[in-house]
Order: sequence, then structure tokens, then C-alpha cells
Amino acid sequence: MAVKKVLMLHGYAQNATIFSKRMGALRKACGKDIDFVFVDAPHVLSPADLAEAFQTSNESSSLDDLGAPEAATGADPALAPRGWWNVDAARTKTVGLEDSILLLRDYLSRDRYEGIFGFSQGAAMAALMAALLEKSDVYPPFLINGKPPHPPFTFCIAAAGFRPKSPLCDSIFLPSYSTPTLHILGRNDVIVVEERSRTLLDVSHNKRVEYHDGGHFVPSKASWRNFLKAYMKDPLGDVPSPNPGVASESASGAATPVTPA
Repeated sequence: MAVKKVLMLHGYAQNATIFSKRMGALRKACGKDIDFVFVDAPHVLSPADLAEAFQTSNESSSLDDLGAPEAATGADPALAPRGWWNVDAARTKTVGLEDSILLLRDYLSRDRYEGIFGFSQGAAMAALMAALLEKSDVYPPFLINGKPPHPPFTFCIAAAGFRPKSPLCDSIFLPSYSTPTLHILGRNDVIVVEERSRTLLDVSHNKRVEYHDGGHFVPSKASWRNFLKAYMKDPLGDVPSPNPGVASESASGAATPVTPA
């Protein structure tokens, strides 16, 4: 079986190195079947960026909440917090998003990827790229010689995702996009709450939704590792939920029946 390449997009204030470490157990579980390609977002975040995003002067607290406690705005570039766009506390800005689209366009033009997998802001970016590959002409700078740089993805995985709001994002997402997308939501996520994630679910035509009982992170228990490995191998297949006996929303958006515990 050919190795499947998957683009990996980290969360806000993380970076490729940090996200790769976070995904270490999943990478090990997938072995040589999946080639995970971790990408650094183009924007290095300053303490001022983080303070504006979280309305706090406590940089370390913000980084802890985002799942990037080892990130630092100091000298080590491998630990620099990065973002796919700059945000404010009201979450109304997507400043710099176009730079990220063009960076990923260049990755896509050089290789073939089966799917894309993102966490938090990276999940929003992953879904945006999946949608953009379906209708690339809405953002002409994304085209190369008048054509999309890559075929549509076979799948998208969005953990703690949401739909960013801007005229460009609306033109890409609305009315909906069709790439099969697995949405992973944490029931105790206080950074990206379910209501916010629903804004992305609402425009995801071919969706599957799975919940975990934790907070703002990609679940890594054995059941989840096995589930994600199986899903990436066969995203349209009948892959059992990582939560036996718990309802999951199918591609139609309807919930499967729950067997009482």
C-alpha cells in the first residue's frame, strides 16, 4: 500500500515542532502507513499579539491554555509561537490569512496529499483549504497558471475547529463545502466551545462528528489513535467510533442511535 501524506496544521501559538511532539503517539501508531508533514504557520507571534488575543499580560497562562506551554517568544526559533492569522479578543480579525493560503498553496503545488489535519486555528485553516480546493477561483492568487495547485483532499480532520469570519472566508465556505470532514470536539473545551465549533459544522456538508470528554487538545488514548489511523486509511468506510455506545453524527448530520449503558 502506498504511503499516504497528510498535511498537519498546528494550533494558534503552537508551531510544527510542538504539534509534531503532541502527535507523537499517533505518529508511532501509524508507523510507515502515514507520512505526516508538519507545517509552520508564517506568522511568529509577539507577546503583544498574545496579549491582544487573550486580553492578558500573562503570556505563559495563555500558552498553557492553548496547549503550547513550551512555546516561548524568546530566542529559540523552534519554540516560537506561530499563527495562521492574527486575532483579537473579539475574534473578528483574520489579518495575515492570505499569507498562510499562499504558503500552503506552495506546499500543495510540490507534492500530493491525501488529506489535511488541523488543530484549533489549524483546524479552521485545514477546513478552509479543503473548501478552497473545491472552488479555487474565488481567490485567484491561489491559482497557479490559472489552475488549482492540487486536487481536492480525500479527507479533512478538524480538531477543535471553527469557521473564521471574513469576506474571503465567507466566499470560500458559503454555502458549504463537500470534502469529507471528521470534526473532533472536546466536551470540556473552554477555548473553542461547542457553539463556536458548530459554525464550521454548519457549512460542512459531508461531516462526521466525534466527541471526547477532555478539553482543548487532540485526544491520544489508544482508542482514538486506532480510530484516527483507521479513518485516515479509509475516510469513507464504516470505521467504528472511538467511543463505543456513544452517539456520533454521521455524514448526513444525523446522530446514530445510542445504546444505553
